[in-house]
Amino acid sequence: MVGQKHTIFVTGFPGFIAGRLAQRLANAETVMWLLVQPSFVELAKSEIKRIAEARGLATEQFRIIEGDITKPNLGIAKESLVEIRESVNEIYHLAAVYDLGVKRDVAFSVNVEGTKNVNEFARSIKELSRYYYVSTCYVAGKRSGRILETELEHSEGFRNFYEETKYLAEMEVEKLKSELPVTIYRPSVVVGDSETGETAKYDGIYYLIQYLMIAPGLLRLVNVGNEIVKLNLVPVDFVVAAMVALAGDTRTIGKTLALADPNPLATAQLFDHIAEKLIGKHSVLTPPSPLVELFLKSPISPPATGLPHSGVPYFFISQTYDTAAADEMLKPYGITCPQFDSYVGNLIDFVKKHPKL
Repeated sequence: MVGQKHTIFVTGFPGFIAGRLAQRLANAETVMWLLVQPSFVELAKSEIKRIAEARGLATEQFRIIEGDITKPNLGIAKESLVEIRESVNEIYHLAAVYDLGVKRDVAFSVNVEGTKNVNEFARSIKELSRYYYVSTCYVAGKRSGRILETELEHSEGFRNFYEETKYLAEMEVEKLKSELPVTIYRPSVVVGDSETGETAKYDGIYYLIQYLMIAPGLLRLVNVGNEIVKLNLVPVDFVVAAMVALAGDTRTIGKTLALADPNPLATAQLFDHIAEKLIGKHSVLTPPSPLVELFLKSPISPPATGLPHSGVPYFFISQTYDTAAADEMLKPYGITCPQFDSYVGNLIDFVKKHPKL
């Protein structure tokens, strides 16, 4: 099977996005090498079995390769390296630490050094047709205003080591555009599936959902959002659908595409949409934004609201993300980001059914 036309190498499996991407990319003509950390091998086997059954494929088309992107040659055994290097056509690099509160050493090891190692691995592939790297819109750090897909380098600083290391990692991948067929994807805040509501963890907008669920009749009265700041949300199925549609599309070579909502809602609107789905009523009072931010950064806020201090800045970011290039590339495929009000009910239903993940 290794000699077949289409052989894909994926990092980050069986992660939330990587697992869904593998399922959508899988077909009878594809072999998939899935780089899996040793501690996740059993989970990966279970996920492969599920994907193979869902797609009507043989599990032999999915090959788990134990490894670690923080190690030279991705920690792959020598006997496997030769076969992989000779067979792989495409690379999808999704492995990263996505925790906003991640420690510096871990973030630099995984996000920066790990990406450098994947870059070197990509250089060693004999017939590489595409290298897709999943970054984030938040490489923009503390910049304000409209962020273009063509913009990356800046000196405005970052809110945390997650942002900083993803920025440095994207800088490394950007350098490869002159020698390899690279495409960089920048999702904004990825939430659950727009149809099933399924997600892997509760953060971001889920803090607000869980907060209002404590006592929706009372807590919905005071809107902790504002009408100025917009929080850009994208459901995971949109992100995956976009990457699958653009797989092999030569127009994207050398491009950086923001997989973000071109019409994001203000945080106050997000609050009211959640309240509407929970209790059928909107907020009554919206305090000044600085006052709300001050409260959310106070010691009493996390236990009272469930929102950790690391997540507070993302409800007060004064930046938006241009999606012109991504919109143009996705237009022929009819893929657009759904509006929050069309799927927020599904997110809430999932949280109700699965209060703890």
